[in-house]
Amino acid sequence: MTVPMPKVKTHSGAKKRFKRTASGKLRGRKAYSSHILEKKSQKRKRNMRQPVMVNKVDEPRVNRLLGGK
Repeated sequence: MTVPMPKVKTHSGAKKRFKRTASGKLRGRKAYSSHILEKKSQKRKRNMRQPVMVNKVDEPRVNRLLGGK
């Protein structure tokens, strides 16, 4: 009898913050957009609303947190 490998669990914090696009890229939110907003310009805050693709360097780490590949 063989013992099955343990399942890879998805990191619950990562699944709330990142999504895979249809083409397989990773999408997330921009940094510095959640607090101390008074001193940031409207233009800067407006641009922070747009989702951004995860950097190529960080993709393997986020992929692992989202359950492999």
